[in-house]
Amino acid sequence: MADTLPALDGAEPGALRRALSRAESRRQWRAFGLTLPLLVFLLLTLLVPIVALLQRAVENPEVANALPQTVRALDGWDGREAPGASAYAALMRDLAHLPDSADAGQLARRLNSEVPGARSLVMGAYRSLPMAGSPDEVRERLLQADARWGQPSFWQAIAKNGSRWTPDYLLASVDLKRDAQGQVERMPEDQRAFGAILLRTFHISLVVTVICLLLAYPLAWWLASLPERRANVLMIVVLVPFWTSILVRVAAWIVLLQSEGLVNRGLMGLGLVSEPLPLLFNRTGVVIAMVHILLPFMILPLYSVMKSVPPTYLRAAVSLGSSPLAAFFRVYVPQTYPGIGAGALLVFILSIGYYVTPALLGGADDQMLSYYIARYTNVEVNWGMACALGALLLAATLLLYGVYRRIGKAELSLG
Repeated sequence: MADTLPALDGAEPGALRRALSRAESRRQWRAFGLTLPLLVFLLLTLLVPIVALLQRAVENPEVANALPQTVRALDGWDGREAPGASAYAALMRDLAHLPDSADAGQLARRLNSEVPGARSLVMGAYRSLPMAGSPDEVRERLLQADARWGQPSFWQAIAKNGSRWTPDYLLASVDLKRDAQGQVERMPEDQRAFGAILLRTFHISLVVTVICLLLAYPLAWWLASLPERRANVLMIVVLVPFWTSILVRVAAWIVLLQSEGLVNRGLMGLGLVSEPLPLLFNRTGVVIAMVHILLPFMILPLYSVMKSVPPTYLRAAVSLGSSPLAAFFRVYVPQTYPGIGAGALLVFILSIGYYVTPALLGGADDQMLSYYIARYTNVEVNWGMACALGALLLAATLLLYGVYRRIGKAELSLG
């Protein structure tokens, strides 16, 4: 018996390790199989759309697909004067090969975004088809039909957009552009818009976040100090806005904030104002409605953190000689920083993507970046510009999250 123990001692650990390894492998594969549907769902509904958005923000297929021969004819053109007759002939051949007028319309809209007037120019040439003859004859007919074909700016737009990929949309989203030679420069002052819109979006979101924090912090502290049963009942009241459509809440605020609405009538009835305040279709109405909608997103992270802070800490600080107010700000508030950071980040990120509330309650100077994304999608039908603005919004969100993570790690290291 004693002779067999060393053999067993040498054999059993290896077999046990292999058995444990197989069991761990089966456990990991089982866990992966359970999470696979969720991973596929996230891939199809989140990652694939984001990749498609980023691709469309730099994709420029209209000119490359519609005018391949013209682009080749303009290869090597200096861009100073109108090109040779071969480019005119290539243009008409390309237009003749377009399947229908819808493709010509897409091409015209794309070029018109570069050079005003290009839409009528392209559609006029398309309607003049067929146009037979030598290249010189085609050139003369086009110039007779519209003398603007002799201007190099239209041909520069075709040459510049001949590549299937372009940074123009992304540059335009930050008020930059490429000149005819491809050099990046700032847009003229009267054409700069998106920098101011982005700053306005950040400003409104910051104001909403600060107001939500000021309102949510004492409310979350009060809920955390209540007995659990009463806190749960009041938490249902906090969560009621989640069960109401945003559109319904915005419509309710339109009724409340109008000149003869309940808010103005109440203020006038209390004698606080002598005439109705302008609370609708301006920045004030937008901020009020957004704070009401986003307040629960600030309360919930604060409440979850405050519930984990032992109340004995404050009593201990007071018993050691600190005043209640100093103990609150020096002992209690620092322990709620994670909730403050999470709530502020959540509210701010949700705010910068708001569209319905500013569109219905704000004026022309209160629209945020999402409004222009929707406009380029539904009205201008410029998917490239809409995706570029969406990519700008996504980059801002990721940057904010990265700053939050860095600050959180710094606080943990200091702690």
